[in-house]
Amino acid sequence: MSKITVLLAEDHTIVRQGLRSLLDNEPEIEVVGEAGDGQEAIQKTEQLRPAVVVMDITMPILNGLEATRQIKKLFPAVKVVILTVHSTEEHIYQILRAGASGYVVKQGAVPELIEAIRAAAQGNTFLSPTISRQAIDEYGRQAEVTVDRYDRLTDREREVLQLIAEGRTSREMASRMHVTVKTVEAHRAHLMDKLGLHTIADLTRYALRKGMIGPD
Repeated sequence: MSKITVLLAEDHTIVRQGLRSLLDNEPEIEVVGEAGDGQEAIQKTEQLRPAVVVMDITMPILNGLEATRQIKKLFPAVKVVILTVHSTEEHIYQILRAGASGYVVKQGAVPELIEAIRAAAQGNTFLSPTISRQAIDEYGRQAEVTVDRYDRLTDREREVLQLIAEGRTSREMASRMHVTVKTVEAHRAHLMDKLGLHTIADLTRYALRKGMIGPD
């Protein structure tokens, strides 16, 4: 019987190592790699092609939500299980829209994560029992008639939004994205217009609500 290969994407080294230690005790699961941010998660997915990526949402450079979107776009066969502290209906909906196969709240028990990995590998969806199914369904019905402005952003605009929220300057963003400062400023102007937000503080608060950055 072949093992379920897993990539761990979590920016806190101690948490990541703890998860690896726990999963290494499961005979049917093999952790094949680790990533400390969203971009590295995409790179490691391309290199290792794991069956399942266990993804934290709040990570630097590129958050887990955007990393999930891009992984599902580039490698549709790879399943993603989200492991996060966020449990609001909006976060749940955004994660499911991104293509994740599982959603496990960090406060949950370890068996939930193992069950989610197994379900994802089998092509099923796992949601932490602490999440209200009725709340998810209701949010989904509302979302069908109201397009979230966030969905209108391009991948580049979402990347700029996260970097702005992390406190990066235009020059730092340009260097990281390998574009000009003028291009960064154009992306910022476009995302402000699409979101109807007008200050860096507004963008930061919005990114926080979306779970793109942590409260700390």
